Amino acid sequence: MDSGVKKPGVTSSQVARHAGVSQSAVSRTFTPGASISPKTRAKVMAAAEELGYRPNAIARSLITNRSRIIAVVMAYLENLFYPDVLEELGRLLLKENYRLLLFTGFMDRDSDPVFDQLMQYRVDGIVLASTSLSSELSEECAAAGIPVVLFNRTTERDAVSSVTTRNREGGRRVAEFLIAGGHKRFGYISGLQSSSTNRDRFGGYSEGLAEAGYTEIMLEVGNYDRAEAEAAARKMLSRPDRPDALFVANDHMAVAVMDVARHELGLSIPEDLSIVGYDDVGPARWTSYGITSMSQPLGPMVEATVGILMDQIASGEIEAQHCVLNGELVVRTSARLPKSGVVEVDGRRIYQPAQS
Repeated sequence: MDSGVKKPGVTSSQVARHAGVSQSAVSRTFTPGASISPKTRAKVMAAAEELGYRPNAIARSLITNRSRIIAVVMAYLENLFYPDVLEELGRLLLKENYRLLLFTGFMDRDSDPVFDQLMQYRVDGIVLASTSLSSELSEECAAAGIPVVLFNRTTERDAVSSVTTRNREGGRRVAEFLIAGGHKRFGYISGLQSSSTNRDRFGGYSEGLAEAGYTEIMLEVGNYDRAEAEAAARKMLSRPDRPDALFVANDHMAVAVMDVARHELGLSIPEDLSIVGYDDVGPARWTSYGITSMSQPLGPMVEATVGILMDQIASGEIEAQHCVLNGELVVRTSARLPKSGVVEVDGRRIYQPAQS
């Protein structure tokens, strides 16, 4: 009689004997996509359940030289863009019979300190989001045949694959939108100044303003951190010549800036101040904030990342691929509307000026 207690140390050989099949049949039963007849599979599953057998992923990795683990390194999770990324990554990797292993806590520095830990888990691939890898270690990964993809980051080193959006064009689109809204004094609250996304967003924004004759931009640093963004907003918006239009490097900071503007400084949005963010995620979509935001196509970005990893794992060839996707400026209530260029697309208001 089955006591309900799973027996420890049950092996695939024991399952095979109990089911009256070969050991390879047991292996195929627990290998997604492997060829196995329904009758044989049913016998193996019944024997495994009776014996309390579970396949040993670690032992399998030693045989196949594949752990089926993808390491994901993120600087922080406070920005709601990244939990959404994790959820989608996990969903798509599961379809490929892979699992993700998350490492966090590397804000404003390379991921090198975690590299030895990654190697201990024999990971099959690495996704670096909001962080980077030194040139030495990226070359070591390539030499070891471990694919690395930078997510929402770019690098000057062509040896590392990357998936990102057109951040410079996004910053330029924000500038065009605010100018078309009749604004005259412009500000920018930056993310990490060392990050490629921040540099590109500010670069496009400043170029777009300069082309229209606006060369002065009030600048404060928020470092993608709520408290620092609040401090930056207090400093900038307390000036007698404060901006009437403010581009914030991501929505996470834009929420903090909007709270300071409204509840501490008594500013009306968008009458006194227009605010535009970046990412189009989380609170940006909430009615109480309604942040006009440059979107990032999260689904296609994650799909491209998983595609690069799977291609390189299957081929064993680490050849850098760079995927750059387009975003859209989603228009809500946090910024003054221009007289033209706002159109309805799939139930959302998008800024698409005529020259686009």
